[in-house]
Amino acid sequence: MATDNSTNKHIHLAPLEITSPRTAEKPGPVTAPADACCSTHAPVSAQAQHTGHNHGDVENSYMLAISSLALLVIGIVLDYMQVAWFSGYVRIAVFSVAYLLVGWKVIFHAIRNIAKGNVFNEFFLMSIATIGAFSLGEYAEGVAVMLFYVIGEHFQEAAVARSRKSIKDLIDNRPQTVSLLYKGQTSDVNPRQVQIGQTIQVKAGEKVALDGILLSDASTFNTSALTGESRPETKTKGDSILAGMISLDKVVHLQVSAAYENSALSRILKMVEEASSRKASTQQFITRFAKIYTPVVVFLAIGLTLLPFFFVETYVFKEWLYRALVFLVISCPCALVVSIPLGYFGGIGAASRNGILFKGSNFLDVITKVDTVVMDKTGTLTKGEFALQEVVVNNPTIDKQTFIDLAAALESQSTHPVARAIVNVAGDAYKTYRVSAVQEIPGNGLKGTIAGKEVLAGNSRLLKKFNIPYDTSLDEQMDTLVLVAIDRQLAGYFILADPVKADAAQAIANLHKVGINTIVMLSGDKTSIVNKVASQLTIDEAYGDLLPEDKVAHVEVLKKQGRTVAFVGDGINDAPVIALADVGMAMGGLGSDAAIETADVVIQTDQPSKLATAITIGKKTREIVWQNISLAFGVKALVLILGAGGVATLWEAVFADVGVAFLAILNAIRIQRMKFGNK
Repeated sequence: MATDNSTNKHIHLAPLEITSPRTAEKPGPVTAPADACCSTHAPVSAQAQHTGHNHGDVENSYMLAISSLALLVIGIVLDYMQVAWFSGYVRIAVFSVAYLLVGWKVIFHAIRNIAKGNVFNEFFLMSIATIGAFSLGEYAEGVAVMLFYVIGEHFQEAAVARSRKSIKDLIDNRPQTVSLLYKGQTSDVNPRQVQIGQTIQVKAGEKVALDGILLSDASTFNTSALTGESRPETKTKGDSILAGMISLDKVVHLQVSAAYENSALSRILKMVEEASSRKASTQQFITRFAKIYTPVVVFLAIGLTLLPFFFVETYVFKEWLYRALVFLVISCPCALVVSIPLGYFGGIGAASRNGILFKGSNFLDVITKVDTVVMDKTGTLTKGEFALQEVVVNNPTIDKQTFIDLAAALESQSTHPVARAIVNVAGDAYKTYRVSAVQEIPGNGLKGTIAGKEVLAGNSRLLKKFNIPYDTSLDEQMDTLVLVAIDRQLAGYFILADPVKADAAQAIANLHKVGINTIVMLSGDKTSIVNKVASQLTIDEAYGDLLPEDKVAHVEVLKKQGRTVAFVGDGINDAPVIALADVGMAMGGLGSDAAIETADVVIQTDQPSKLATAITIGKKTREIVWQNISLAFGVKALVLILGAGGVATLWEAVFADVGVAFLAILNAIRIQRMKFGNK
């Protein structure tokens, strides 16, 4: 519906408040889906929101609507019974009070918008239609039109609140204090005051407030707030624990790894806050349509009132004015402008319940057109948790432990899963080595100086780049290799294995089921490993030994072929391809910040099977949106014709306006009840 341009905000009954990750206070209300049908209730000040007055205003609005309904029913009954004293000024007064209880704010906003130059909006339509009905003596109908319009607004606000509930559940009620552990003593402090590296204590049943590394041996956590998964996860010492998880069975200690504003939960909140501001193409069309549509119907109504004078022999002004008023009420675009963004917002909410974050309703639209899915391998289809299989030392002057420590010292400068695996097996001795002049060669590995020696660690491309000879038969190794050279001589290598995720094969099968024609895997890993994984998962095309720019080139070729491409990755080197794809998707649990920030869609569970779920939710959302468009246009067109012909009354007009809007809202919120995939 219309917006109140004097405040440049949508007006809502019950704005949802959620804690901002950037400030200590709560922000203003999160706006409803863009261009949602405006409420008849003025925006509440920030102070009122904080003092709880907003809740009182909502209750007051409901009481006014109930009082208006009671007076309307009394008036209709007295009219029907033809009570003698219920006539003249008494009758007018009763219906006028019933009207003003719910209509005064609509009239107020109509006048204020006219003063601002915004004449043709929902407030204007409802005001002239209902006041016109009063001028014709149709008091009950005038009250009914305004009352049911306001009731429709209440239903709209309830629907918006329901659509937001799953998102609110995702991020709600973060702890306001944490137990900071220092010298064996705990003290309750604000989580914003805790520094990276400090230790916090989390009690059983308590929600984690900050991202951290588990220092305790093991514990079980409820991760549903972040992942949508109801099954608890057991974490062991050294695992990452994210804000929003709940410790289930014991007191645990965490070493804080991210500041409050940079926690996983804060990033999710920020993405959700921004999501509704990005409109789908259908929403953009309806917004443009409504701006043209409203003045057109006003002038058509004027024409319907006056033009018959020249063509109808028995022209009665009152009769044609009534038809024009019916025409105006019917023409209100409530169902379109409310239910369409509400449908998309419902889709975002349903996705978040399944551990999928869409950063805007426009991506719900685009994902329905995807015909080609391109995936990274490590961390996307495989676990990204490399297990060391073997260490081979070729240099007789270096013992095995020294070799491991030198490699770990260099790899400690990287966040890649392979690097972490080597660091994890090294113990603490590597920390005694000072690493300098570290250089990352994208897609190849690392180079640095340790104890006066030049150390390189990476794949075979790194050795070729520096003209270091090695046994080329190692290129046929089916597992991941990290070759280490010291002072330009191959000193040895690590053999690591990265198993595929449990749902990877099912993910590929599901993608084909939802209409994805081609699935491609692009990886910087060796071609032999890439082909092995592709064969295991029945992926259509696979390419290995790729640099980040090679992945970009592959996706550019696919797009030039006219394909709509979704790319799924998790690493920093995937960020350029994620940005290039029509829909960029990132694994949010293990994924790098760069990939998550660049992505349009974040799979919070790190499960590739959620890709098909995301596509299914997008398609179902679009289906519901178009159902609502068809319903609104169909019913309105029919009743408009009947109204212009004098068949439909204001009562039918109420149904065509508020009734159809209500039906469309009910249809839009259906997506909240649907189940997608395996949760």
